[in-house]
Amino acid sequence: MPGRPPRADAQANRQRILDAAEHVFGTGGKAASTEEVARLAGVGIATVFRHFPTKTALVESVLVRRFDRLRAHADALLDAEDPGAAFFGFFGHLVADAATKIAIGEALHDLTGGGDTEAVQASLGLRRSFGALLERAQRAAAVRDDAELPEVYALLVAASRAASQAGLDDDVRARMLAIVFDGLARR
Repeated sequence: MPGRPPRADAQANRQRILDAAEHVFGTGGKAASTEEVARLAGVGIATVFRHFPTKTALVESVLVRRFDRLRAHADALLDAEDPGAAFFGFFGHLVADAATKIAIGEALHDLTGGGDTEAVQASLGLRRSFGALLERAQRAAAVRDDAELPEVYALLVAASRAASQAGLDDDVRARMLAIVFDGLARR
């Protein structure tokens, strides 16, 4: 019947599939298999494809869900008592989270060839929320006024890629971020 909500077990299966796919594609990228997703989720491959008709649809759903979670986290920080700490803390969180997000994003790009997807729109939503955190931190005199979103976001992407691809340990990543944050701080 159209308009009827999915059964509770179908919703639970979908969530398990998305959780498993986030892990599988986050560690294996495009080479990861939907069979591994099904195995890890504890469902049959037919169940995976009943919820997500293609591997591309599954990977995109995982990435959109990840971007939406990060955007919601950023939005929740907009009411933080210390806007500077909220901004810098979220920046650091994004860098720490980068390896999985990058692997999933590259898997989706390899499958689709890029273009305007739902994931691109979700990514833009995250960028807007990050920008709102930046503006708030600037109004609170925690971040320099001349740092605009394009260059700050470029620093975020560069730091994220460096942390992900160079396999930086926690101490090196923390020192790298301290240098970046020092450059962003208002004098």
